[in-house]
Amino acid sequence: MRKAILLFLLGISTVYAQSKVSDSIVVKDTVQNLKFNYKQLIIPGVLIGYGLVGLESDWLKGFNSEIKEEVNEHIDSKITIDDFSQFAPAASVYALNAVGIKGKNNLKDRSIILATSFLIMNVTVFALKDITHVERPDGSSFNSFPSGHTANAFAGAEFLYQEYKDQSIWYGISGYIVATGTGVFRMVNNRHWLTDVAAGAGIGILSTKAAYWLFPYVKNKIFPSKENKVTSMIMPFYNGKQFGGGMVVQF
Repeated sequence: MRKAILLFLLGISTVYAQSKVSDSIVVKDTVQNLKFNYKQLIIPGVLIGYGLVGLESDWLKGFNSEIKEEVNEHIDSKITIDDFSQFAPAASVYALNAVGIKGKNNLKDRSIILATSFLIMNVTVFALKDITHVERPDGSSFNSFPSGHTANAFAGAEFLYQEYKDQSIWYGISGYIVATGTGVFRMVNNRHWLTDVAAGAGIGILSTKAAYWLFPYVKNKIFPSKENKVTSMIMPFYNGKQFGGGMVVQF
């Protein structure tokens, strides 16, 4: 168990070299603003890679089993706090704003970023669960890889860090500590292997990084500002007998 905790604490201490993306851009500058530093991929890449290698590596599978046996030997009761802690880092961003501690983005922009992150993360997690069919440590199902709870928690932790790194680095550190605890409890509760948790952490971090990189494009293409001169809306209808549609264009 100590080895598992150290693995995640290593991840916590090395994820803080981030790129800054301007919120006020025009559409023609979108491509330039999507640039990112490849070094930011190292930590999530290592975590995801560790999990993927563990799908086939007998040595890592044996290490997974050793951790499971150690947990079962020393911890009898199960603690379900991970069902709630997975959402705590992301929720903290809105809680801090509510008490007057302003983050990097306004309500609309940070909500777009968070939604983009969770969309990327959930599509990735559920696709991998469906493809890999890894049995859970407790034998309850075959959708163990990767850990969705851990991915949620680390996506939120990276979100908290990005929004408040200019205020204090300790906001981000606290988020990563909670995310780490979520991953550990997934193993303590016999729901996931270490490889599941590592991959989930990497996917969560990378999903939020990608959401910030894509934010200028998403904001301008999907959620354009009111400064745009032309807006349009398509609305389908059904009158009980016929299907149809209408379009409204506002200049």
